[in-house]
Amino acid sequence: MQVTDVRVRMVSKDSKMKAVVSVTFDNEFVVHDIKGEKGLFIAMPSKKSAEGEYRDIAHPISSATRDMISNAILEAYDKAVAEESI
Repeated sequence: MQVTDVRVRMVSKDSKMKAVVSVTFDNEFVVHDIKGEKGLFIAMPSKKSAEGEYRDIAHPISSATRDMISNAILEAYDKAVAEESI
């Protein structure tokens, strides 16, 4: 599995959330609403349960896959920040 596209939508600079990201895998499958938060923390899409807890809707199983996704997102985020400051 390869990350084939990352789309970054920047969020207000005053917010702790810095961006909302969509990641496409193998040009076949996309995951929307991955959030990049303060400190460049990647949060997978989640839903609030009846108990009030947030649970991931989609997430990587292995740490290697999580690292691959995180690295692709952070690279795209850095590029978006650089383009925004031009």
